[in-house]
Amino acid sequence: MRFIDPKTDFAFTKIFGNDQAHDVLIHFLNSLLGLKDKHAVVEVKILNPYLAPRIAYQKHSFLDVKCIDQRGIHFVVEMQVQYIQSFEKRIIYNASKAYVNQLARGESYPQLNQVIAINILDFILFDDIKEYHTKHLIKEDLSNNCYLRDIQYHFIELPKFNKIESGLTSMADRWIYFIKEAGHLENIPESLEIEPYKHAFEIANIAGMSKEELDSFEAASIALQDEKGIVEAAWDKGKTEGKTEGKIEGKIEGKIEGKIEGIKEAIELGLELKYGVQGLKLLEQINKITSVEKLQTIKEALKISKMIEEIAKLL
Repeated sequence: MRFIDPKTDFAFTKIFGNDQAHDVLIHFLNSLLGLKDKHAVVEVKILNPYLAPRIAYQKHSFLDVKCIDQRGIHFVVEMQVQYIQSFEKRIIYNASKAYVNQLARGESYPQLNQVIAINILDFILFDDIKEYHTKHLIKEDLSNNCYLRDIQYHFIELPKFNKIESGLTSMADRWIYFIKEAGHLENIPESLEIEPYKHAFEIANIAGMSKEELDSFEAASIALQDEKGIVEAAWDKGKTEGKTEGKIEGKIEGKIEGKIEGIKEAIELGLELKYGVQGLKLLEQINKITSVEKLQTIKEALKISKMIEEIAKLL
């Protein structure tokens, strides 16, 4: 038995944005947010439901599922596989757009309902926080009280979630384990052999997919690997070209020069991929650097940087 990887755009929408599987999305929301009793989600309307094979290939690293519950609360659930420039601003923008778009022309502010943005990340965003699930609210500085409650943000950082199946202690744990590990499993784990986790696995079962869906899954999987591997390929390319150039020169000076040029090419490609035109503006300064050690430092920093200013500070 094989399952599609929930971290791909196609699979995430098929599982959590499926109009034929509201039980999966409802249980996921209630488990992750700890919603019970009168606050629990009972029913949802998915605003952008899965329609195969509409999502065959999308050239971006994120996909969201938008829905409204029976109280009118809006949920935006997003899967993000790689950090991109201004990611935090985009998260705020998407949640704000979901809030503002509730009003038609002429309607009044009381018609606005709460928006909850859930962001599942396949990378670490908050280096100084060890918890994998964090909740972000707007709070008053002196009292630390929350008076503006209409928009809240939840972040799930998958690399921080290291529990094995025997260590899953909550319903939320089981969902995060499913999202992170389903693509590597060959059978449904015993602790997830209950509904609606079992239903989610059935939807993710490759054996039950049509040819169109298989094609979509394959395209999404390739796109995911391309996005996550393209920068690493640049580093390897630079390293290889540096070594090759050095051998051709046949001298110590030639090796150093070849290595420097190779590293610079890798940095140039990495800057363009991550920061576009703004990144390339740093090349004039970088090309003046003759220290292998400094260039290596810049190259390694570029791999994990979140803002272009982090690179600029090293120049």
